[in-house]
Amino acid sequence: MALKPTIYKLNLDLADSDRHHYQNYQLTLAQHPSETAERMVVRILAFALNASEALTFTKGISTSDEPDIWAKEDNGTIALWVEVGQPKPDRIRKAVNQAAQVRLYAFGKTADTWWNIEGKDMPSSDKLQVARFQWQNVVDLAQNLDRTIRWSISIAGGEMYVDTGSGVEHVVLGGF
Repeated sequence: MALKPTIYKLNLDLADSDRHHYQNYQLTLAQHPSETAERMVVRILAFALNASEALTFTKGISTSDEPDIWAKEDNGTIALWVEVGQPKPDRIRKAVNQAAQVRLYAFGKTADTWWNIEGKDMPSSDKLQVARFQWQNVVDLAQNLDRTIRWSISIAGGEMYVDTGSGVEHVVLGGF
């Protein structure tokens, strides 16, 4: 018998003054049995950084032909492909060929090593943006996840602050 995903309800108050996007989102996230809490946190942070009316979570980790998050045009073309983790260059090359924009958010203790090995083989494209979350930020946010998550995220001047109700985490997003 296959394990079922764990369902989370996310109430996200987003104030992104960099993009002039202010919205409350009521989202449902499915955490695949093989997905860590840290990976799910990065999916939430990536959603906040790219939030729009068209942005949606996909089947993600349980399918190889979809990203973690995407935005599609009315005609079905992929406007934005958002990938989290440490994917192989072939996966990112596929994304660059299918989407108007691709954003990759890496994370983890081994992110630097992964980039040193895989980074040179990533496609060189104006469509691709790569960034990395600081591992300790992700770990701190993942420690107190409840099945109902109520976060307020503020983004201003390239800085991200996540209010979890029990504290505020200054999330650092950097490059390689």
